Amino acid sequence: MVYPSRGYQKDRHLLLFFIILVAWETGSGQVHYSVSEEAKHGTFVGRIAQDLGLELAELVPRLFRVASTARGDLLEVNLQNGILFVNSRIDREELCGQSLECSIHLEVIVDRPLQVFHVEVEVKDINDNPPVFAGTQKNLFIAESRSLDSRFPLEGASDADIGENALLTYRLSPSEYFSLEVPTNHEQLKPLGLVLRKPLDREESPKFHLVLTATDRGKPELTGTIQLLVEVLDANDNAPAFDRTLYAVKLPENVPNGTLVIKLNASDLDEGLNGDIIYSFSSDVFPDIKSKFYIDPISGEIISIGHLDFEESKAYKIRVEAIDKGYLPLAGHCTVVVEVLDTNDNAPELTVTSLSLPISEDAQPGTVITLINVSDRDSGADGQVTCSLTPHVPFKLVSTFKNYYSLVLDSALDRESKANYELVVTARDGGSPSLSATASVSVEVADVNDNAPTFAQPEYTVFMKENNPPGSHIFTVSAWDADTQENARVSYSLVERRVGERALSSYVSVHAESGKVYALQPLDHEELELLQFQVSARDAGVPPLGSNVTLQVFVLDENDNAPALLPPGAGGGAGAVSELVSRSVGAGHVVAKVRAVDADSGYNAWLSFELQPAAGGGRSPFRVGLYTGEISTTRALDEADAPRQRLLVLVKDHGEPALRATATVLLSLVESGQALKASSPASAGAAGPEVALVDVNVYLIIAICAVSSLLVLTLLLYVALRCSAPPTEGAWGPGKPRLVCSSAVGSWSYSQQRRQKVCSGEGPPKTDLMAFSPSLPQGPSSTDNPRQPNPDWRYSASLRAGMHSSVHLEEAGILRAGPGGPDQQWPTVSSATPEPEAGEVSPPVGAGVNSNSWTFKYGPGNPKQPGPEPKKQTQVSFLLRRKGEASQPRQ
Repeated sequence: MVYPSRGYQKDRHLLLFFIILVAWETGSGQVHYSVSEEAKHGTFVGRIAQDLGLELAELVPRLFRVASTARGDLLEVNLQNGILFVNSRIDREELCGQSLECSIHLEVIVDRPLQVFHVEVEVKDINDNPPVFAGTQKNLFIAESRSLDSRFPLEGASDADIGENALLTYRLSPSEYFSLEVPTNHEQLKPLGLVLRKPLDREESPKFHLVLTATDRGKPELTGTIQLLVEVLDANDNAPAFDRTLYAVKLPENVPNGTLVIKLNASDLDEGLNGDIIYSFSSDVFPDIKSKFYIDPISGEIISIGHLDFEESKAYKIRVEAIDKGYLPLAGHCTVVVEVLDTNDNAPELTVTSLSLPISEDAQPGTVITLINVSDRDSGADGQVTCSLTPHVPFKLVSTFKNYYSLVLDSALDRESKANYELVVTARDGGSPSLSATASVSVEVADVNDNAPTFAQPEYTVFMKENNPPGSHIFTVSAWDADTQENARVSYSLVERRVGERALSSYVSVHAESGKVYALQPLDHEELELLQFQVSARDAGVPPLGSNVTLQVFVLDENDNAPALLPPGAGGGAGAVSELVSRSVGAGHVVAKVRAVDADSGYNAWLSFELQPAAGGGRSPFRVGLYTGEISTTRALDEADAPRQRLLVLVKDHGEPALRATATVLLSLVESGQALKASSPASAGAAGPEVALVDVNVYLIIAICAVSSLLVLTLLLYVALRCSAPPTEGAWGPGKPRLVCSSAVGSWSYSQQRRQKVCSGEGPPKTDLMAFSPSLPQGPSSTDNPRQPNPDWRYSASLRAGMHSSVHLEEAGILRAGPGGPDQQWPTVSSATPEPEAGEVSPPVGAGVNSNSWTFKYGPGNPKQPGPEPKKQTQVSFLLRRKGEASQPRQ
């Protein structure tokens, strides 16, 4: 044991013994102290913090606390100095009764990290209880005829102390008639006896007053006394006698009331009333025996009348008297010892102490969650308890000390899979049948930020019309986070980048809480066809987690641009078109041409030309091509026609509503000679530029042909190597056009024949190329009923930008032969429509190298020019798009 050092030990050997004993106890995992009962409040017990290896400064931060299985206020710890002291009165007899060993078991618990220490404080007995007899006086009736050395049993005293303090010695007050017989150590069940040493003479001494004194061996000695009143009786010479003086009976606990314990039999040699016997308990028997047993006065049967509990008392010692009915009754005595046998009648008891709840889902295996204490009041195998836990849970029970278990984490937790565990701890004893008890432990799993917000899909495509009002709602993104509370609170933001020379945040914004995406300014299809950006979703956890989603906003075109008239010449202004027309020209002669362009696309950029009626209501000798803008004569001119013709040409698109512009054409009718003279200076001035322009166009056409041939060869190799989808419309051959595409987003051109997609595998397209295979032979075209162009045809923005400074190739003089000559197969810029009159618009290319999108057609320059009808027309159309224009391929 560890005794507190008082400073008065002088013996070095004794001090060494104590040090060795302390080291042995510390190694065993349990600290022992001792304290005397009845110690005063504040009595020093031990330096518990020092003996447990704890620093005084960490007692309060680590929540140092002491729990006791006994009364919790007996002992206390001073957290300032770590000393264990007596807090209230300790009565060993009240605490442990007659048990030889009496200890107070303490559990010392500290947190951060969790540690549990077991401390045992032995309560030392002091001689504070004197011997006590059952009563203050005992009456003895002794016949005067009793022989010498007759023995009369006496009930001894009891001492609540133990050990030396409970060892009693007896002495009898001086008497010449009686002496005291004390049993030896091996005759402890034999009672004290009063022995007759001298014959009695009632007439001489009818009564004797004796004093029996019991003294213990404590220091100081305590005593107890009882008065013995001996009355001398006459007559009846024989006392009843039992078969034995000691009877031993074993009886299970919890027997029903009325169970026979034993039947006693005593005999008396006298006859008549002196031989009739009455059985009874001794007058000094304890009250609890009378409450549990009953003796029949006639038959001598002892039966149980109260509940027998092994845990309350393991044995009962019953003193029985047999008294005859003589005038001077005589009595015989015996002792019945009833041993109570234990049965498994007590279920285990569980006490759960929660420590670390709720538990974080990222807690490491081995984390202690709760402490569990089990106990069973039964003994032997009936009191041996085993604990088990609900199966298939990420927890386990670990035995830490006798009847103590720790509930610890066995495997990793995931709150998103299961947020709460209802555990059942079962304690079962070893009895037959066994008894069990259960305790429920609710373990809540606390969330940590281990899940990033997720979107339903990685990419969204949105279509929005241009010219939207500022603040228009574009789309709402929504992300979901599997965590809870702050870890699941999602906020949205833009992933900033540059869109051209401006920041993305100048175009759109996103609401941080709702995820709504708004347009901050009107979008212009002519400026920005595709706005692609990312929205980030980030939670409020620590550290925060996030993910991104891609939004592709396609800006749809509206008819917001009116047709714009192109200047009549390379250096001319945007005023009226003036031309000199010879009166000798025949019907169908082209005298002028109106050029216009629309910044929109599709139908909004498809232009038509209409000649306004003359002011006088007369029939004009001129007409304008519906889609070409060419002004030609409807008949031969004559003298009746006014020399100056002012024509108004209305140019309008096909949008809803249609926008229009008006061009003024001034025609001067002159004689043929005058026209030749007027045209000679102009021809001479323009000869130089025209020659230079022809040279430039020849080089441009050669370069275009070379690039086209290279692209066709590349396309064939690309299809042969990368095509993964088999054809769906049979083999390739004449009359079956094929559409080769490498971009899912951008400007599309369609042939009016059957088409098929050919893609380059599952990866993103490597180039931006669109080509048409040769089409079927064309039939004759009609200028009266033109066919509308494909509605998906559009100009690219850069092509429209280049039209203002370009010269149409058809007017360079190299694309068509003279009357009756064969058609030259030179490339012209055109739409994807088969017939030139069916919506063909030939915008001037000029220095078309800077254009982003070109469409080339190999075929007749203009079927309206005189010449033989071609038997077969082969059309090959290419659309070249500069890398990176407009949009990125969709995944």
